[in-house]
Amino acid sequence: QCTVPLPNTGFVAIAAGDVHTCALMNGGDVKCWGYNYYSQLGDGMTSDRPTPVNTSGLGSEVVAITAGLYHTCALTSRGGVKCWGWNILGQLGDGTTTNQTTPVNVSGLSSGVVAVAAGDAHTCALTSGDGVKCWGANYAGELGDGTTTDRLTPVDVSGLNNRVTAIAAGGAHTCTLMSEGSVKCWGGNDTSQLGDGTMTNQTMPVDVNGLSSGVVAIAAGGAHTCALTSRSGVKCWGRNDTGQLGDGT
Repeated sequence: QCTVPLPNTGFVAIAAGDVHTCALMNGGDVKCWGYNYYSQLGDGMTSDRPTPVNTSGLGSEVVAITAGLYHTCALTSRGGVKCWGWNILGQLGDGTTTNQTTPVNVSGLSSGVVAVAAGDAHTCALTSGDGVKCWGANYAGELGDGTTTDRLTPVDVSGLNNRVTAIAAGGAHTCTLMSEGSVKCWGGNDTSQLGDGTMTNQTMPVDVNGLSSGVVAIAAGGAHTCALTSRSGVKCWGRNDTGQLGDGT
């Protein structure tokens, strides 16, 4: 364990990428540290930072943060999304494939977003209408639009019928918690991280077997997924080569 030298005013949330970390401060600004080759710290530089630095251009309007492999995104108090860092597959959503050293607006998402989740090279947003939009890498179908075409700007996820209450993004898969307590997933499925009983990638949402109700929260790792149930239990599925499912195998 170590203590990160953050101001005494404290922070309200943290997000960990592959080799960088960001903190949402009590005043609504963001500080990041760690690996910065792709500018995922958002300080206008590409130098690694062993201690927290301010992310530029966010002011004090951030209410949530998420970190992908080498990119980071923030949800603003106005319901907009800003992203920075690695962008070779369009994961920043600004219509380009240019890495960004400071935050840029995600196209078409200046308002109406209530949550955001970053995967390795894709990003998804839950909207106030309980739908989901995704952008970035789509080689395994992780954007859920029925294709495997990378998207430089947000596209709608198909088949969710505006019933989503939470989202989680893994390495190349995405999952949603539905209003009735069920879970749907899509994207890469080579280690059964979608939980549908197959190892076939899915370009549109599919039901997770055995979780038709009773789920209250979800989380996605690189190639596995877990759900918290209303009985305070946890169920996991997918890759388990180092015991990440916690079932003793």
